[in-house]
Amino acid sequence: MHIRVNDQVEVLTGDDRGKRGKVLSVDREVGKLIVEGMNRVYKHVRRSQRNPQGGRLSKEMPIQISNVLLVCGSCGKATRSGARYAADGSKDRFCKKCGKSMGQIAPPRDAYAKK
Repeated sequence: MHIRVNDQVEVLTGDDRGKRGKVLSVDREVGKLIVEGMNRVYKHVRRSQRNPQGGRLSKEMPIQISNVLLVCGSCGKATRSGARYAADGSKDRFCKKCGKSMGQIAPPRDAYAKK
């Protein structure tokens, strides 16, 4: 899974199609993530000590990871990402459109270092 917290993503399907937002959390087991300002729903809350007013709260709900695309920081386009090993043996994410690195996934390992 190549999407992490604080990544910029573009929504592909649903009411928020075409919009971009920041990833707030990722649930790897279920395969969903929460994007800032996307997939908002109203939760009806009754009055309580915590919520003296009550009413409707607007909150973000999880989106399936397959319904978003990662936005490259260098070219600014929504793109698929890949993984490759760098010369020092560390594993990097990279943009499939421009080829630039998008950050490290795993620390360097001697077995994958180029000699």
